[in-house]
Amino acid sequence: MRRTRIAGAVLLAGTVTGLAAGPAQAQEYRYWSFWDGKGGSWAYATEGPATQRPADGAVEGFRFTVGADSAGAGKPRPAAGFDAICRDTPPKDGRKRIGIVLDFGTAADAPGGERPPKARTECARVPEDASAGEALAAVARPLRYDANALLCAIAGYPKAGCAEAVNGSKDGAKSGAKGSGSSAAPSAGAAEDRADGDDGGGGSGDGGPSAGLLGGAAAVVALGAAAVWQARRRRG
Repeated sequence: MRRTRIAGAVLLAGTVTGLAAGPAQAQEYRYWSFWDGKGGSWAYATEGPATQRPADGAVEGFRFTVGADSAGAGKPRPAAGFDAICRDTPPKDGRKRIGIVLDFGTAADAPGGERPPKARTECARVPEDASAGEALAAVARPLRYDANALLCAIAGYPKAGCAEAVNGSKDGAKSGAKGSGSSAAPSAGAAEDRADGDDGGGGSGDGGPSAGLLGGAAAVVALGAAAVWQARRRRG
């Protein structure tokens, strides 16, 4: 009887961890993705806006999109050109200028009942040590965050929801986004307190989901480890 239980526990562990390693349909999420403007083009950011501290002349993009990872995320459609975005914002001692591109996505990616605003660009003039999240707060209020400091809405869009699962899944991403390319950011108050309120007049008008995938994988691994531990304890 004991051997049967041990075999069953080990089989459970192998089955559960096998699910984590095996192929599965990637869950897609509706979220704000974060991008670096490099050489006039876009690259998925390697860290979140809360920790990224761009230099004067950088361009950061935010795109509301639906995807499971960086490969499926839509890039910001406006060009990543600093000179065009910040041409009307002169340099200022003790400040840096960051071009901000806001792409609210397509109607197909919008939550039910909402219509995405038109894409726009802004020039944020912020303290020299400001993060990308603080630059965003200077020009795109109101921002909305969840309890895990995941960026849910920019300039009030969308009105509700945060990194929700799509394609019929009932489970959303409830934990904070991963550091790479996510829209995890400091609390709204922390970012807005550092903004100097100067949007530079350069406007032309206004990661994440991976946390759900990583959280699911972590749970799978934990279940497998628990089964193995239980089998060993019974054996002892």
